[in-house]
Amino acid sequence: MAKREFGKGAHRCRRCGDTHGVIQKYGIYLCRQCFREVARKMGFKKYH
Repeated sequence: MAKREFGKGAHRCRRCGDTHGVIQKYGIYLCRQCFREVARKMGFKKYH
């Protein structure tokens, strides 16, 4: 099977391998669940 080039299945989470909810901005390539777990370590701060 060929590698996906377009669509949601084209990018995987670097941490868990999931294809849903992947954050591609700034080259992060983490799903939103993994991003929430490691965002602080990456230097992101939560403002509300």
